[in-house]
Parts: sequence; structure tokens; C-alpha cells
Amino acid sequence: MTRVVISSDHADIPLRQAIVAHVEAAGHTVTDIGPATDASTDYPKHGQAAAQMIADGDADLGIIICGTRQGIMMAANKAAGTRRGVCSDTFSARMIRAHNNAPILSIGPPVSGHAPAPQTVDPSLVTGFQGGPHASALAPIEAA
Repeated sequence: MTRVVISSDHADIPLRQAIVAHVEAAGHTVTDIGPATDASTDYPKHGQAAAQMIADGDADLGIIICGTRQGIMMAANKAAGTRRGVCSDTFSARMIRAHNNAPILSIGPPVSGHAPAPQTVDPSLVTGFQGGPHASALAPIEAA
């Protein structure tokens, strides 16, 4: 059973709730760290908190959600020992895990305003790191 931490900014609570329900229905344990209301909040603390849970070993995977996908991911980058990738489709979700061994997906509605379906995260929940040449490609990142 995979332990998944999920967080978002205040504008993307409905998408986060849909993803939480979807991931739980697939049999994974979810820790939803909010925010609880749509009152304006600073997304960095939510991205950092999710990434820190993974760095501390309190979660296996993370899903962080904001409008551009970028800001919350930049904030999550402050947690040492984890990688994240911007995800907009199932291919990205699979490759972020398989080739980059990144335990955190950063997702959000594209500029068009349409949110991705909760199923977008599915490949990340079942895909493992392939290693091999991908491991050597990650070595310089790990060393930085």
C-alpha cells in the first residue's frame, strides 16, 4: 500500500479533493494536508510541507497541485532528498517515476482552465524506477 501526501493551493481544492477520492478508491493511504478552505494562502508552505513528508519518510509519493504547476513545485524543491516533475498527462506521470525516480508530481489545470482527470496520476502510483541508464543520468543531479 502506497502512502500518498496531497496538497494544493487555495484555488485548486476541488481538483485536490477529486484526486484524494480517486487515490483512496485505488487502495492507497492518503494524507491530505490542505488547505481546508479557499481563503487565500501562500502555496509555498503547502508544497514544502508535502515534500518534507516524503523527505522525512512519512509518505512514499506526493501530489502537489496549483494553477501553473510551477510555483508549488519550486517551493517543494526546497526539501532535500526528493525530486519532482511537472505532470500534465499520464505519459508524464509514468516517465517522472520510471526515468527520473521522482516521488512528487506537480499537477494543475492547464492555461485553458480544464483540470486534468484524477486518473492522470494513476501511472505514478504503480510505476517504479527503471534504473539502468536512468540511474547514471540522475547521478549528477544527486551530486548537486
